[in-house]
Amino acid sequence: MIRAVGDLAGGEYAPSPGVVYPTLALLVDEGLLVEEADAGPRKAFAATDAGRSELATRSDEIATIVARLKAVGDQRERSESPPVRRAMGNLHAVLRNRAMAEGFATETAHAIADILDEAARRIERL
Repeated sequence: MIRAVGDLAGGEYAPSPGVVYPTLALLVDEGLLVEEADAGPRKAFAATDAGRSELATRSDEIATIVARLKAVGDQRERSESPPVRRAMGNLHAVLRNRAMAEGFATETAHAIADILDEAARRIERL
């Protein structure tokens, strides 16, 4: 369940076991879920008739929650670009290596800042 929610949210969010397991235990206590026997190393649960009925009455709420989780994942997908992330990592590494090897003379620091400012302006205009 934790992985399924995380997958819906594109890895951006996953509920903690400290939230999931007490909630599952509460749903079992309320008769909405039943723990399946001998389901392997992980606990498996099934909805009871009462649980399926409750799900049916809350289908709009569930659809809203699922849509929000998907939106989180979609936002992450739109904002994360592997080529851009790689290029940013390269820039960071080059600046760090240059700073450690030679440091930045004032003139060099201004030249680097000019390059970075121009790149920022060009990206902003895309």
